[in-house]
Amino acid sequence: MELNIIEKLAVIKAVDEVIRMDDMLDVGELDYLTQLAEVLDFDVDLLLQARDVEAVEAIAVIRVMSESKKAFLMRSMTEAANADGVVDEAEIQFIYRVLAAAGISSGD
Repeated sequence: MELNIIEKLAVIKAVDEVIRMDDMLDVGELDYLTQLAEVLDFDVDLLLQARDVEAVEAIAVIRVMSESKKAFLMRSMTEAANADGVVDEAEIQFIYRVLAAAGISSGD
């Protein structure tokens, strides 16, 4: 997926929040984050920058992304939630809140 730097920061922020939701980094989550880094071509420095992005800024960026990029984000957050083999209610609720705030229908 080809994203500009601002879109990368927003996507990384959202996915990282899902992964860190339970305050534990599982091997599966680390593997998923590594795969995502390869797909989006980012390093740990960009991940750290994404963590500093305000949620409202990330949502504003996501709102104006193309439908295909929004679909990529939705898949990425879902895959991140599944990466440790356990999808908990907090992760589901967070994903739905991000999607709703960004104007993305979960049925898209």
